[in-house]
Parts: sequence; structure tokens; C-alpha cells
Amino acid sequence: MVTLRDIAEQVGVSVSSVSLVLNERGRGRVRPEVAAEIRRVAAELGYVPNLLARGLKTKQSLTIGLISDGVASIPFAGQMLAGAQLAAADEGFLLMLIDTVGHPEVEAPAARALLQRNIEALVVAAEFHRDVELPLVPNALPIVVLDGRPKDPGARADWVVPDEVGGARTATERLIAAGHHRIAFCNVTDPVFVARELRRTGYEKALREAGIDVDPALVVEAAVPSAEAGRAAAYELLGRTDRPTAVFCFSDKIAMGFYQVAQQLGLEIPRELSIVGFDNHQFVAESMLPGLTTIQLPHRAMGEWAAQQAIARSRGLTGDSGAPAHRLMPCPLVERLSVAPPG
Repeated sequence: MVTLRDIAEQVGVSVSSVSLVLNERGRGRVRPEVAAEIRRVAAELGYVPNLLARGLKTKQSLTIGLISDGVASIPFAGQMLAGAQLAAADEGFLLMLIDTVGHPEVEAPAARALLQRNIEALVVAAEFHRDVELPLVPNALPIVVLDGRPKDPGARADWVVPDEVGGARTATERLIAAGHHRIAFCNVTDPVFVARELRRTGYEKALREAGIDVDPALVVEAAVPSAEAGRAAAYELLGRTDRPTAVFCFSDKIAMGFYQVAQQLGLEIPRELSIVGFDNHQFVAESMLPGLTTIQLPHRAMGEWAAQQAIARSRGLTGDSGAPAHRLMPCPLVERLSVAPPG
């Protein structure tokens, strides 16, 4: 590694002069022509500051840790990591990531490894909106939960999640605006998905506000958010003589199952059946024919907020008493071609 002494010897000045110039403290203390030469030589030799050594002096590592549970291996959720990384870089921070890939026993060693590197805050990211068990860390370390809520409601942690109720309401309102009144909802049964109750709430709220009675017979459930589970629910719903004219699906993958069953039953989308999904999964929503109108999960925006909040906490810039903060991130509609007036 190129050192300050290497630059000083090449220019013929003291190490302190080089330090002043490269730390932007040389104005009025080092002649301009000498400062220019120091910068030229530093660039030519490829000098980069030793942040580890600087951190020992300043007691700041300019590093935040991020522990994720499989997020790095989920393509459409990876935008959370991209958002967090770019937001950290904008503040001059490094994001240090460890992904546990679905192995909870790795979480404690991962937290220790990050603490040993003197991180200034910790972000804990979930692969979907759920309750999160926080790792044991010192009380003084700021923690932000990304795409989840602390399992312990009294935990000292900030958190950010999608506005599931608002997103489901927007999806249902889109179908109502197209003229539909018999609108079904395909939910999931697995209670690990916190969003299941929230999205149903948004669906029912939109119907009631439009003066449409909520019909329990139009609510079906898939075991998990997958195309296979979606097909089972779709056969049950679309095989009826009084089938709905539109369906709001818990996820894009479930919507894919409805597309497949609709094709088998000879139902044309959207002329005979309108469908709206949730997620805006890049490898699903855009790939279906016609393209799936869906709700965008705000992964990138959530990642940005989590990193910014973690850094603000580490700097003491949150301007409050220290009470945990939380954010519901809006979920916008992504319009494609799967919605039309009732046929």
C-alpha cells in the first residue's frame, strides 16, 4: 500500500505536509504549487487512505453491517440491498453484508463478526414482510429492521415495511374503476406471511368504500404464494357457474397460477377475467401474456430508508428521544394489460 511517506519522499516535503493536503487542511499552510504536486504524485502512485488506521484515531469505522436471511438469493428482493448500499455510499459509509441463506444458526456468529469490525449500526433484512427475531448486540448499537417488524414489540429498533393495506386497496380500486363488482381475492394460509391479514384488510376496505358488499364466498386461499398453489385455488374459484369477473391475487406467482387455469378453461384475460397481482416480480409480471397489472413492492426505497436511518442514528441526528421509528413505504400500481371492463 502506498503510504504518506512514499509521497513525501517523491515530492521532497514532510509527511505532515502531505497529510495536511490530502486531508483538505493544507490551505494557508502549504504553498499551492506544492499542494498541487502532492496531489499529482498521490494520484500517480495510486494512493488511497487507510480507513482502518483513520478509524482507530477517529473512533469511527464509517461501516454499517447488514444481516439478511436469503435476500441476496431472491432476485426481485435484491433491490433492497442495492438501495441500502447506494444510500450508505452517498453518506460515505461502507455496507458490510452477511447473508444467512435461511440458516438461523449462522445469525449469531454473523452478528459477532460484524461487531468485531466495529460497525456503527446494524440493519437486519428479511426476505419478506414478517416478524423478525433480533440478534443480541450491545444496547448502544442502532438497529433497523428492513422489510419486517421486531418480533418483540418492545424491542429498541427502527423498522420499515411496505404499506400492505394501501397497496391491496389500490389493487382492488383499480378493478372497481374498471367496472367490476364481483371481485375475488386469493390470499395465503401460511401465518408466517404477516401481509396476509393486511392485504385482506385493504381489499375489504376498497370494496366497502365503493358500496360493494364483501362476499366471503369470493375469498379463496392458496397454501403458499406459488403458481402451483395458485392453480389449486383458481380451479376452485373459476370453475363455478357464478365465477367472479376479476381477481386480486396475494402475489404475482399466485396470479401466474390463475393465468394458467384461465387458459385451460378457455377464459380470455382480460376480456373475460381481469387479474391484478402483488409484488411486481420482474421475472413473473413482465413475462406473462398479457402483462400483469400489479402492485410494486418498494424494495429499493425501503433499503434506502433503512441505511439512511441507521446512519442517522449512529450520528445522533434523529432529533428525538430515542423512541423507535417506523415507516410504511407506499406501494404503487404498475399498469400493464391484465385489466379491462367486465365482458
